[in-house]
Amino acid sequence: MQIVLHLEKTALPARSEILAAAAQAVAAACLLGEAGLPGSPMEAALAGWYGLKIRKVARRASGAGWRRAQDVPGCTVTRASGAQARAIMPGRVAAVPQAISRLQIKGTDLPADAPGAVDGAWPLVAVDASLGMSAGKAAAQVGHGSMLLAAALPPEVAIAWARAGFLLAVREVPHEEFLALCAAPGAVVVADAGYTEVAPGAHTVVAVPGRGTADSN
Repeated sequence: MQIVLHLEKTALPARSEILAAAAQAVAAACLLGEAGLPGSPMEAALAGWYGLKIRKVARRASGAGWRRAQDVPGCTVTRASGAQARAIMPGRVAAVPQAISRLQIKGTDLPADAPGAVDGAWPLVAVDASLGMSAGKAAAQVGHGSMLLAAALPPEVAIAWARAGFLLAVREVPHEEFLALCAAPGAVVVADAGYTEVAPGAHTVVAVPGRGTADSN
């Protein structure tokens, strides 16, 4: 799955916000719209993708490149802050649409920010800051996290989360805090394949349910 991050040089979003937009867009692409419509192109693409090694690649776009990305099947999320990301209908690497394949992968980065504490109402997707991942790499990883969390939730809880627009927060946290979150009830941990930036099997992200997505059973 390709993830397009909207990064205009004159109005760059906060790193935590663009990561949150990426995580929400992936969850939405996997669960909303044609994703659940039997026989639809999106449903077929997702079904085929789920049977393969799940990979996500983040690219950056601005101006006309971002506008062209909207014409490719997928799901765009816009945060209250204005941060935007689009998750593209998955497919094989060799078949990435030209409007997406022409977008840059390397050099996709943003400076760390300090967004503050989260209120716990919705899921927290925490990134292990000790790994030093670029924003592009982290965007792919938080997409893994939101997708795995959605799959792990009871159906009625996932539906409620979808109705809320897959609200979540992303925070990059120290390694010790990351390990503590991995032990939290309902937490799902992402182990990376190690194609880029980190070692194979590295735990990059943990997604923890919030009060709005906690299993009441």
